[in-house]
Amino acid sequence: MRLILLPVQYSTGTELMGLKATVFLSVPAAVTLHRHHLLCPSSYSSRSSRISAAVMATAVQPAVVVGGGRVGQALLSMGPSSGGDLLLRRGEALPPSAPAGPILVCTRNDDLDGVLEATPKFRWQDLVFFQNGMLDPWLESKGLAGANQVLAYFAVSKLGEPPVDGITDANPEGLTAAFGNWAPAVAARLHNGGLTCKVLHKGAFEKQMLEKLIWISAFMLVGARHPGATVGAVEEEYRSEVSSLIAELASAAAAERGLSFDEGMEERLCAYSRAVAHFPTAVKEFKWRNGWFYSLTEKALAQDKPDPCPLHTAWLKEIKVI
Repeated sequence: MRLILLPVQYSTGTELMGLKATVFLSVPAAVTLHRHHLLCPSSYSSRSSRISAAVMATAVQPAVVVGGGRVGQALLSMGPSSGGDLLLRRGEALPPSAPAGPILVCTRNDDLDGVLEATPKFRWQDLVFFQNGMLDPWLESKGLAGANQVLAYFAVSKLGEPPVDGITDANPEGLTAAFGNWAPAVAARLHNGGLTCKVLHKGAFEKQMLEKLIWISAFMLVGARHPGATVGAVEEEYRSEVSSLIAELASAAAAERGLSFDEGMEERLCAYSRAVAHFPTAVKEFKWRNGWFYSLTEKALAQDKPDPCPLHTAWLKEIKVI
């Protein structure tokens, strides 16, 4: 089993959702690859004080990888040198002989019900979800609140190619983050593949997850209003539109979750957009992305309250998504 050395940093900041200390692992700054396309940016509080701690040894252990696409194959390539990983295709049941470690779920969001059906319930605690978007309502409906999750900010252009880290000028330390009992094991595996990864407590992870959701919901919707616009075009040519939408969605998310985002969100999101400027725009997987914000609209209107996301609602109607 290969040992990976991960420097540990401790970040102490303001209390969030009852959690004070944010603990994360990050790889050395030397492991910084070129930018590429994928999800969105996040941040750490500039007010936080960081203290470097001793180097921690974390083993890359065998895992089950569910989904044989680009991300799944990339994760397999980062496994222990001694082998032991198991790949399951969509719909394949988890065998009794499967490794006892993490189960890395790399399927589409709409395939998640099938993954649960194929996994014995006593192994659900080992599931690690790599999906984009807002998973919380689905996780809660399955009794999986607090499940292992990863915000993956790396990209794999083609099957078999090495992954490329999503680095921005605003976050040169890397964006990928993991939460849950298996988060250190995920960080070790990603580090073994030359990628950055932070291990976060729930409160810090929630904020970064919401920022990523705001990015993909705002930039994709503004881009959809301007056919053919790339992410870079949205950032450069339609900055006022996307800025207004970011502010609106951030306000709605903060009110719904009872939290405060760190200052500078717009610039962090735009920095990521500059890093993935060639990426096309389209409103996809509505249920898992923009749909969460529209659910806040529906809830407010049902209670005779003002729409918390009027611009978002109007533009969804404009492109005939709702």
